[in-house]
Order: sequence, then C-alpha cells, then structure tokens
Amino acid sequence: MYLKCMSHLIPEEQFKKTKAIVEKFGAPGGMGEFLQKKLVERSEHKANWVYDYWLEDMYLSNRLALPVNSSPVMVFPKQNFTSHSDTLRFAAHLISGVLEYKSLIDGRALPVDYARGQLAGTPLCMDQYNKVFTSYRLPGAKMDTLVAQKSTVMPEPEHIIVACKNQFFVLDVVINFRRLNEKDLYTQLERIRKMADIEEERLPPIGLLTSDDRTQWAEARSVLIKDSTNRDSLDMIERCLCLVCLDEPSGTELTDTNRALLMLHGGGMDKNGGNRWYDKPMQFVIGADGCCGVVCEHSPFEGIVLVQCSEYLLRYMRGSPSKLVRAASMSELPAPRRLRWKCSPDIQAFLTASADKLQRLVKNLDMNVNKFTGYGKEFIKKQKMSPDAYIQVALQFTFYRCHGRLVPTYESASIRRFQEGRVDNIRSSTPEALAFVKAMDAEKMELLWTAIKAQTNYTILAITGMAIDNHLLGLREIAKELKLEKPELFSDTTYATSIHFILSTSQVPTTEEMFCCYGPVVPNGYGACYNPQTDHIIFCVSSFRDSAETSSDLFVKTLEGCLKEMQDLCLKCNSESKPTDSTEKMAGNTKIPVKIQYSE
Repeated sequence: MYLKCMSHLIPEEQFKKTKAIVEKFGAPGGMGEFLQKKLVERSEHKANWVYDYWLEDMYLSNRLALPVNSSPVMVFPKQNFTSHSDTLRFAAHLISGVLEYKSLIDGRALPVDYARGQLAGTPLCMDQYNKVFTSYRLPGAKMDTLVAQKSTVMPEPEHIIVACKNQFFVLDVVINFRRLNEKDLYTQLERIRKMADIEEERLPPIGLLTSDDRTQWAEARSVLIKDSTNRDSLDMIERCLCLVCLDEPSGTELTDTNRALLMLHGGGMDKNGGNRWYDKPMQFVIGADGCCGVVCEHSPFEGIVLVQCSEYLLRYMRGSPSKLVRAASMSELPAPRRLRWKCSPDIQAFLTASADKLQRLVKNLDMNVNKFTGYGKEFIKKQKMSPDAYIQVALQFTFYRCHGRLVPTYESASIRRFQEGRVDNIRSSTPEALAFVKAMDAEKMELLWTAIKAQTNYTILAITGMAIDNHLLGLREIAKELKLEKPELFSDTTYATSIHFILSTSQVPTTEEMFCCYGPVVPNGYGACYNPQTDHIIFCVSSFRDSAETSSDLFVKTLEGCLKEMQDLCLKCNSESKPTDSTEKMAGNTKIPVKIQYSE
C-alpha cells in the first residue's frame, strides 16, 4: 500500500530505489517480519498498541508553538453585545452550560456516539470525552506530557480560570459543595472585570509564554517555578476545568476570515494574544465585540469532541433562558482571586521573545474562510457519491490546478471503533485522483467515479484500522524502543516525503452555525478544513505568507472553479445518460456501477 500511495508522487528513479528497500524490509525472515512480531506482542498487553506512539509522534514530541500550528479553533456565530453586562451575561450562561456538560461526562450520561458516513451505526469509544476538562499539556524540554488529573474520593473545590486584560483570576464554581448558579457566576465575573481594570494591580501577560514553541516555554516555566508564588499560580491554572477568556474588542471588521484569525492567535500581543493559556484543552473566548469561540489544545481529543461540546453549549444557551433573574443569590460569595506572578529579568526576557514570535506568527498566517454556495452535500448525494470523497477529490483537483502536481495528503480518519482509538490517515492523493485531474476529455466522468471509489475505499480501510500510517509508525517506533538501528525504510527520502503533508485536510461537519479551522502543518503547506451543509460548503484554507509556493486566496478561487467544473461534468453526464436500472449508469458507452461494492 505504501508503494501504491507514493509511486506517482516521486521521481521514477527514486521510486525504484524505494521499491528495493521495501522489498528487502518485507522479505521472509527480514527486519519487517521481526518488528511485526514484536508489535503483535505489544498489542497483547496494550488496550491500543499504537496510542502512545501516535500521541508522542503527532503531538507531544512536536516542538512547534501550539497556536496556529497545532490548536484548532471553533468559531461561533458573531454575537451582538451592546454592553459589558451583555458580555458577562453570555459568559455566565456559557459557564452554566459547561458545568452542565461536565456533569453529564462525570455521570457517564453522555449518549454514546455512533459512526456516521461510511459503515454508519458502529458505537464509538467515548474515552476522549473524559479528558475534556481534566487534562493539561505540560511543556517539556524534548517532549511534552499529557497530564490527566486522577479523580480523588474527596473532589477538591472546582474552579475555572478567567482571563481578562492578560490577567488570570480563579473563579470557584463549587462553593460549600454547591454549584454556583448563573446569577452568582455573573456577580463573580463582574467582580473580576472590575479587578482587571485596576491599573496598579496589573501584572505582565504571563500567558504569552504558552504561545511560544514548546522547548522555549518549558525553559521559561522551569525558571518561573523557582518562585513559590508562581508555583501556586501555575498549579491553579493546571488544575482548572477550563479557561474563559474575556477579550477586548479587536478593532477589526468581524468577517468570517477575521474571526477565524482572531480565534487562532488572538491578534497578537497588542490585541488578545496574551489573554490565553494554550496548554489547557478548552479555552472559551468571549470578545466584547461579539467575536466568540473555542480554542482547543488538540492532544487529548479529536475535533468531533470539540464539535459535540460546542454544539451542546450553543443549544443549551438557546434552549434554557438565562436564569439571572429568578435565582436567589448565595450569601456573601468569597471574592474571586487574582493569580500573582513574580517576574525576574529572565522572565521579562522570555516574555519579550514570546511576544515577538507571536507577532511574527500573526503576520505570517494567510487565511481564507469561504462559503461556497454553488451547491452542498445534497447535490453530491444525488450523484450517489460520498460528499467527503467528492470534496477530497475536488481538493486534489484544486492543488493540481495551482501547482501542477499532487503531494502526500493527510485526511484524518477516526478509528474510534477501537478502544482508545484516535485517528489514522486517509492518503487522498491516490493514483486514481491523479488520473482524473490530468484528464480533460470524454472519459473524465468514468475517471471521477474511479477516483471517488478509490477515495471511499481508502476511507473504509482507514476507519477499520487497515490504513498504513499508524502501522508504519508502530514498526518505526518499536525498532527504536528495541534500540535497533533505524531500518532503511525509515531513513529513505521517500519516507520523509510521505509524512511531509503539504495538504492537511479534515472534514468537521456541524449542525449548529459555526465552523472549525486550523493552520498548515508544514511551512510550505495548506490547512484545509471543510464543513459540508445541505446547500453550501464552508472551506477554511490556511497557509503561510512567507512561503512563495502557497496562497490561500488563489487556492480558494481555484477550488470554487474546480467544484463548478465537477458539477458541470456530473450534470452533463446525467443529461446524456439515463440510468439503465437502479445500480448502473451509462457514461458514454461505459457502465459505471453507482452502488459501489466496498471491499474491506
């Protein structure tokens, strides 16, 4: 499968060399067989043989800064706040929803997710939900740690951290074993707002340190914790349920693209870039100008969990009227407290460097959020095609139009059918996709069908645990664990090319009005997140300005053209050919099966 995935993406000479390496690796009695045996042994005493390897490779060993490079965001519909109290009311209502959702998770009362799309109906592992409010990504010099708080018999008072004007405040949400109601939350948020306004009390924006690359932040943190005040503050943040970031107005026009940018990086130091703590899985951002959403640290869970939680909150806020008026307030709430920091000159230097790097990231990110209104998933389904496969082929078509070639592509495929399953990769730049995008003649419809069929089949392989990326990763990592010399397969340039994902894509569908986006995963690449709706598709395309190879605007413009051409092709073939029966269509003289027989 590896050879098939790469043969058409690299020069012929290079492929010959790789083929020889692969054959040697896979020969009877060879290294591959030995490592496979070791992997099977590992699988016998692990719930999930790839999980630890995957988590380290995908996230924990990655040294890049979390904003833009790693943390996806969910952008909520723009809110119309007319005053500070509107903003705080919204925040109090949202926090109530968060506490409600957390009690569902804790009580194991969340309904089980079932697979949608291909092979629908299978129950999925719910493990990721347990990490939403209980984990923390601790920076390390060479590798981060995903810390999970163990629940103790006596739960400690639960708190959230409210960020306001780059200051951090502890908001206890359970006092004397009683959960604060919305009115109390509002009162506390108002107090926090006032405390944040006191100029003399203001401390440096320590949150900026969490936006830096991981090794740098680990180094800064080890300097911070030398002081006990800082240790206590860090401890409070690391043990909180989540963050609520009350942002200042950004002063920009709140288009979809600008709201996406502001969610991804806060607009940098001079806007709300310091009003964050990126190591926490969930940061709910509430801007005074109505720019709202969630920033998510990706290592504990996948996008679908972020979607489910966000949709629950939006429905909760729409469905349960704000309870500010009726509730009796708790007598004498203890005041929320500001987290204190002691800043040595060293920390000041780290802060300056972090601010500078964040500013560069802000300037570098090139984002285009586009609502394609030509058609949506309804039209694609009428063609008896999978909307996801169709959009993936369209993205390949677009890349080919822009760059004249195809590149290794990543599309996340959920493997939650398996215990502790996270994702594997659907390699969408198939030979069949290349054949389709190269063809510009009458046989094109048949090639589109073939490309979609190949994409759909790969998707099924991936979700049923039969793709190659996790398996290759397992073989590579077990060799390392056994302190063996790195197999040639993994030092070959083809392998490096195969995991340099110039196109990184993900379908994140929503039922509420919101969208998800993220940055590219390589300097010369694109991040492409899409959300197919009945009559439109939202595309969020990101790239970096300092790469001469990429342009988000050009990509989106080309994508619109390609989607239109694919529609025209479908319509033309529909009008030329009437189905002979329910399972076959004619395209020219070629019979193309419409009911695809999926092979597993």
